[in-house]
Amino acid sequence: MAKAKKKYKLKTYKAAAKRFRVTKNGKIMRMKGGKSHLRRKKSKRVLYDLRQNVEVTAKGDKKRIKRLAPYLKKYKANPPK
Repeated sequence: MAKAKKKYKLKTYKAAAKRFRVTKNGKIMRMKGGKSHLRRKKSKRVLYDLRQNVEVTAKGDKKRIKRLAPYLKKYKANPPK
């Protein structure tokens, strides 16, 4: 009887896991930048727009995020303790 080959666990790049979320339909969402300082100059409308999540649409970016955080979708439904 031949031994089954052991699959390797992939490490999650924690910075990517914290920056991105996956929706129920599988879309990768990100937060907008530009919120850390100089907010007094910005209009209320701009500040509201900065609060909204945005979908990652670029094909290359999606591929890179999936490589950096391979278990992103799995753990959003059932986060580890």
